[in-house]
Amino acid sequence: MNNRQQTIKNEVSLSGVGLHTGKEVTLVFKPAPAHHGVKFQRVDLADAPVIPADVSRVVSTNRGTTIKSGDAQVSTVEHMLSALAGLEIDNVLVEINGPEVPIMDGSAKDFVRVLEKAGVSEQEEEREYFEIDEPIAFKDEVTGTELLAIPAEEFQVTTMIDFNSKVLGQQYASLDSIRDFAGQIAPCRTFVFLHELEQLVNQGLIKGGDLDNAIVIADRVMSTEELETLAKKLGKSSVRVEKEGILNTTELHFKNEPARHKLLDVIGDLSLLGKPIKGKIVATKPGHTANVEFAKVLKKHFLDQRKLKGKPKYDPNQEPFFTIQQVSEWLPHRFPFLLVDKIIELTENHVVGVKNVTFNENYFQGHFPGNPVLPGVLQIESMAQTGGILALSTVEDPGNWDTYFLKIDNCKFKHKVVPGDTLLIKMELLSPIRRGICHMMGTVYVGNKIVSEAELTAQIIRRPIEK
Repeated sequence: MNNRQQTIKNEVSLSGVGLHTGKEVTLVFKPAPAHHGVKFQRVDLADAPVIPADVSRVVSTNRGTTIKSGDAQVSTVEHMLSALAGLEIDNVLVEINGPEVPIMDGSAKDFVRVLEKAGVSEQEEEREYFEIDEPIAFKDEVTGTELLAIPAEEFQVTTMIDFNSKVLGQQYASLDSIRDFAGQIAPCRTFVFLHELEQLVNQGLIKGGDLDNAIVIADRVMSTEELETLAKKLGKSSVRVEKEGILNTTELHFKNEPARHKLLDVIGDLSLLGKPIKGKIVATKPGHTANVEFAKVLKKHFLDQRKLKGKPKYDPNQEPFFTIQQVSEWLPHRFPFLLVDKIIELTENHVVGVKNVTFNENYFQGHFPGNPVLPGVLQIESMAQTGGILALSTVEDPGNWDTYFLKIDNCKFKHKVVPGDTLLIKMELLSPIRRGICHMMGTVYVGNKIVSEAELTAQIIRRPIEK
């Protein structure tokens, strides 16, 4: 698995017809800098608005995935996004002169072809993965769709489909390595049941639809008259039902091509997370709506995980850096106002303290009696005392100095703290200490939650020498 971000080497273009609009549209893929991500630019609109390929921009999942920013939108993005994800391309600008990505042959094959022609270029910056470290599940109770993400060394996908169709049957597809995408998944075309096709035609949709860009599954017996009527609506001279209930399209590329195409869709829709996934996705009866909802769930987990990347590791069996007695030698605070029990990490740039919250603390007698909550101001004080250890570690005689607040900025309390909680208090220098002034970022954790954070500025001042 490549750990560096990638873009394309050269600009390339591709033209085709939109599935639902029936209009000719051209895509131009352009190289983009690191951290750019995948973005569409509607060059046919005034001011050429840009639409990031992000799950927060999804406005519709009806017969495809549509993203929107302001008044500009692009629909049927999933196959193209799947091709980019399948080739591990992180950063690209896609100029498009219409509202819909061309359907091509209903697969990702043509997108892969032009992108491979453009060449892939490795960039200096590291790729940020969303690493699945615990099972994450989603279920749509109405449709029975289930999606599950579980830990794995690399990105893998398994899909299972069941449409209650004797013709299609239950199908299963699996991708064990993204390197197999181009050959095993990209050529797999979308499919539609005959009854759906009739409804879509009657609704004025699939104007760009053709028997060459979808597998049509005949799930009911049709009379000659009905087949002739359907042929006229599709602009064909005739339509026949071939073996296994498939209309007279080309031969299936794989026996389980429909299941493989659903896998292709899952990859495209989940790429709207904006970060490549390191883990295995198991999807049962997936569809665009459920895929996008699952992508939203994954994004929330990813953002939480990112916040917790700096969380200190606390092993109570390890000897502390400073015991409570040693903390007391440096800090002047005493019961009931000494709010850090021990120091478990101390470097030139950061310090980590531990505070065990017990019901015996004196402030619980009057702060929400019957529903004890650690006061937020005392969380700030515990940050200040922990940060004071970091500041005092820079002087020769730390026991003869005091730390005073100068400023508190961007203070946030995110979760309540109650008796029984153990606070991990991390203080990091935001700039070098000058003239005894320390500017620090404080973050307080309880388990896997950030309960409070703030920027603190303090000054250490030597105590007057007693005569």
